[in-house]
Amino acid sequence: MTAVDIAAICAAITTIFTGFTIGLRFLVKGWLNELRPNSGSSIKDQITRLEKRVDDLFVILTRDN
Repeated sequence: MTAVDIAAICAAITTIFTGFTIGLRFLVKGWLNELRPNSGSSIKDQITRLEKRVDDLFVILTRDN
C-alpha cells in the first residue's frame, strides 16, 4: 500500500465516523426535546397529565362512602 492508499482509507473512515456522530447527535436532540415540557404536546406533558388523572382516580376509589 502506498501513502495515498492509506490516506484515502483514513479519509473514508473519518467521513463515516463523522456522519455517524452527526446522525446520532441529531437523534439524541430529538429524543431530549420530547422529554422537556412544552405546554402540552411533549411526551413529558402527556405523562404528567396521566399521572394526575391516576392520582385523582386513586383518591376517588379510596374515599369512604
